[in-house]
This record gives sequence, C-alpha cells and structure tokens, in this order.
Amino acid sequence: MLRSIYTRLSLALISRHLESTPWLVRNVQHQAYEATFDQDDLTEARKWHASFNEDSLPKGQTSFSRSSGPGGQHVNKTESKATTVWSIEELSRGLPKLIRSSLRSSKYYSKRNDSITIQAQTQRSRSANTDENHLKLVEELRKIYKENVPGSTSSEKIKKYEALEQSSREGRLRSKKQQGSKKAFRKGNGRDE
Repeated sequence: MLRSIYTRLSLALISRHLESTPWLVRNVQHQAYEATFDQDDLTEARKWHASFNEDSLPKGQTSFSRSSGPGGQHVNKTESKATTVWSIEELSRGLPKLIRSSLRSSKYYSKRNDSITIQAQTQRSRSANTDENHLKLVEELRKIYKENVPGSTSSEKIKKYEALEQSSREGRLRSKKQQGSKKAFRKGNGRDE
C-alpha cells in the first residue's frame, strides 16, 4: 500500500513539474532552444549573471542554536548552528524574472513561511556558519540560473535552424503539391484523352 501511495505521489510531482516547466518539451522541431523564451527576460538574466555580486544579496535573518554531532564539550555549551532565512519577496527583488519563478522549486524552500531556509553547523564559530549559509545561497542561485537560462545561441546555429526550417517548409509544400496532383489525376483532370 505504501509503495502505491509513493508511486502515485512521485508521478503527481513529476507531472506537476513538467507542467510548470513548459520549455522542457520542444514542440517545434526546427527551432533554437532559446527561441521559446522571451528575449527581454533572457537578456535581463544574462546581464544579472554577468554582473552578479554576492554582496548585493540581502543578509537575511540569522538565528543560532546548539548544533548536534561531534565536537565534545564545545558543542554542548555554545550555540554555533546558524539558520538563515530569506523571504522569497525580499530575495526576489534583485533577481531576474527567470530565476524568481524558480525560487520556490529550490531544495531549501520552506513552504510554511514562503522563504529560503539554509542551515550550517559544520564550523565551530557562528560567523563561519553564517558565511557558509551565504555561500550555499549563492551556489543555489547559480544552479537555478544554469538550469533555467539557456546559453546564447551562436549566429551559425541560428542560420542552421533557419535553413532547416525553410527546407522543412519547402519539403512539406512539395509533398502537398504531389498529393494534390495525384488526386487531380485520379479525378480525371490529369488524363490524356
């Protein structure tokens, strides 16, 4: 019973993910991958990525608690585990549209308070764990960028896709004319009398 529930839940999550990311499925055969995106959004995202600076991100709200695991007496006495929370609203102010839309699919997303929540407890000091949280956020944003923003298509590839599209269109029209002439011949319009 648990396996069937798990399978249904997995399929539901996969189908929901595919519905929310329509660019994963390319309907047009002879078209560049980035052609399905809004060019203004792509330009905005690429400019953001080129000028991305970690210091421009908001600081977030950091709270400290006792960490678990090895560390002896120091772990039991100090509150060095850092938990940093960035609300989606606060974080998305400086981000481009293509990245903003994917923040909620992050593995660090917390639905309860609509935020990105990251924890670190590997270091012995609070500041080191807080810095680690910021680094994890930067890595996550770069990963989201890489997954959602395609690289720019070279002019040679654009010309190649245009040529493929044109030859496909010409082949389709040639086929239609051939079918039309076949039908006309069957009706008697093409018979020699």
